[in-house]
Amino acid sequence: MRRLILFRHGKAVPHDSAPDFERGLTARGMNDSAAMGRYLATEQIFPDLALISPSSRTVMTWQSAKVAFGTVDERFDKTLYLASADGLLRQIQVVQDSVMTLILVGHNPSLHDLSLELAGFGDRYALARLKEHMPTAAIVVLDCDIDHWSDLAARSARLERFRTPDRADDPA
Repeated sequence: MRRLILFRHGKAVPHDSAPDFERGLTARGMNDSAAMGRYLATEQIFPDLALISPSSRTVMTWQSAKVAFGTVDERFDKTLYLASADGLLRQIQVVQDSVMTLILVGHNPSLHDLSLELAGFGDRYALARLKEHMPTAAIVVLDCDIDHWSDLAARSARLERFRTPDRADDPA
């Protein structure tokens, strides 16, 4: 069993404040990202590897969240910045098999699209909420009954949980 965590970056500063790649997080974005990291740690969900888009807002999201995890191998990959859902899937499929829990910190709409593409079954209420919207700093946790990341495919994962910052303190 492998676990995939899809983590959308926190709330970013407005589009007109900097070039898109350089836009950072607002104070809310920093706080929400940290809260989601604490939530995952409290739930004993610890990544072995983090794949992170190197944009300012995704790096800041990861820096805020990772405080709760301790040491995690990190890989910053520029192809994640403008990747489609299929592009993200290809990056996941080449992750080494020693990684059991992977977190990908990235952007919408590709993260939302990938979440919906992979979730074949799971918590129907969480899936209904996810279909509506994946807000900033939201996390999607998918359990994947696969032996190799290369086996990950559409509808092959179970939506274990979908959490948003406003629900980070709710019981699981």
